[in-house]
Amino acid sequence: MKHDHSSAEAACTTAPGHSLVLHAAAARPAPEPALLQSIVALCAGPNAPLQTLDHPQWRERAYRIPMASKPAPDSQQARQLQQCCEQAALDLAWLETRSLNARSLNARSLNARSLNDFGLLAMDMDSTLITIECIDEIADMQGLKPQVAAITEAAMRGELDFAQSLRRRVALLEGLPEQALQTVYDSRLQLNPGAQSLLDAAHAAGLHTLLVSGGFTFFTERLQQRLGLRQTLANTLEVSQGKLTGRVLGDIVDARAKADCVRNAAQRLGLQPAQIITMGDGANDLAMMAESGVSIAFHAKPAVRAQARHAFNHAGLDGVLALFPPQGMHYVDMQ
Repeated sequence: MKHDHSSAEAACTTAPGHSLVLHAAAARPAPEPALLQSIVALCAGPNAPLQTLDHPQWRERAYRIPMASKPAPDSQQARQLQQCCEQAALDLAWLETRSLNARSLNARSLNARSLNDFGLLAMDMDSTLITIECIDEIADMQGLKPQVAAITEAAMRGELDFAQSLRRRVALLEGLPEQALQTVYDSRLQLNPGAQSLLDAAHAAGLHTLLVSGGFTFFTERLQQRLGLRQTLANTLEVSQGKLTGRVLGDIVDARAKADCVRNAAQRLGLQPAQIITMGDGANDLAMMAESGVSIAFHAKPAVRAQARHAFNHAGLDGVLALFPPQGMHYVDMQ
């Protein structure tokens, strides 16, 4: 390999490195400046550059600190960073970046991935896109929410076979009027914070959006129409004479079915795993998350946080935009 040491060529050299991205929920106050400076000092010394996302909604919510390398996960530095971020209710994410100038880490010299570099955004529905577990709220109409919710929690922690647990829960709904589903949708279903912003940005960037759920088509179909989602997959509740029969039609959409759906969508779109973002909260999301280069555990169970590439414990769904700003949004050096 030839090395040209002229100053002009050196200025164009790409230097591998990492960036620590910190981001918070929209409802949180801005982190204290002293705490931010403590985090910067832990990362790369007091003179390290601190950058913020140059957008009115993000200037005091998203920060980036370029570093030559990230600390080992079990190092004292990593533990101290985690403690500081928890204190400030900040989520942290390590991203690979390249500097276009080996001697500079300023915002203009960093080459980082954009949302526009991806082609598929796949996410779970219950407790990810929306705030509730639909089946628990349906069961509440039968006065059975505690029993059903306990099974749901165990299934999401990976302690029960998902398909068997779903059949057990759906069986308890036998005889419930179908109108109860509409009541849940109208009065209890809410989007998680940042959902609309993320989906609007994803669609503007040309991503295929996929809602893949172990929940029910009654809800995914309505959300698809409401949010412009490109594709959905979920289970279908059997209804007879206006009442639930306590059965699911066809095969259960379990962890493997979710993963197959993501993989098939990627193949159809001609995408590699590095071009896929997946988001979920439960154990039945892990298989589909393994199909992507970027997996995000959203306010998730410990087992999911441990295996995902990134974890959002504080931020909303739009935290994806802090990690991968779409075209038109970029980080700038703070003065």
